[in-house]
Amino acid sequence: MQINLSQKERMILEDGKHQEDVCVKKYQSFANQAKDPNLKQLLNKLASEEQHHYNIINELLQGKKPNLTHSNQSMSNDQTPATSTANNMSFNNPEDALLCSDLLATEKYVSGFYDTGVFESANKDVREALQHIQKEEQRHGEELFNYMHTHGMYNVK
Repeated sequence: MQINLSQKERMILEDGKHQEDVCVKKYQSFANQAKDPNLKQLLNKLASEEQHHYNIINELLQGKKPNLTHSNQSMSNDQTPATSTANNMSFNNPEDALLCSDLLATEKYVSGFYDTGVFESANKDVREALQHIQKEEQRHGEELFNYMHTHGMYNVK
C-alpha cells in the first residue's frame, strides 16, 4: 500500500530524518568518547535504535508503511548495561557526565519535536510511526536518566 504524504507531513519527516541522522552520529561519537564500558555499550545500543528511527522515516518518505519492530529491543530497561551492577555506582567521570547531560537534553528536544509532528500529521500511518518513535525517544531519555542517577550524575531531591 502506497502512503500519500501531504506537503506538511513530508516536511516533518524530512526534519525528523535530519534529527535522527544527528542522533545516530552523536551517539556513535559519544560512545567512542565514553570512559565507562557500560556507558559505551548503552550509547551504542541507543545509536542502533536511532538508526532504526531513521530507517522508519526513510520508508515513510518513500511512501511505504514502515516496519516498527527493531531486533535490538529485546533488552528491557532493567537489564540495560547502565543499571546492570551496583559496582557501577562508584564510576562517576565528569567527561561521561557531560556526554550524558548533552544526550539527555537532545532526547528532550527530539521527543518534543515528535510530539508536534504527531499533532500535525493527518495520515494515520505517519502518526502511528511518529508516536512509536516518540515513545522510544522517551525510553532513551529514561535510560540515560537511570544511568546518570545510579552513577551520581543526576540527583533527584
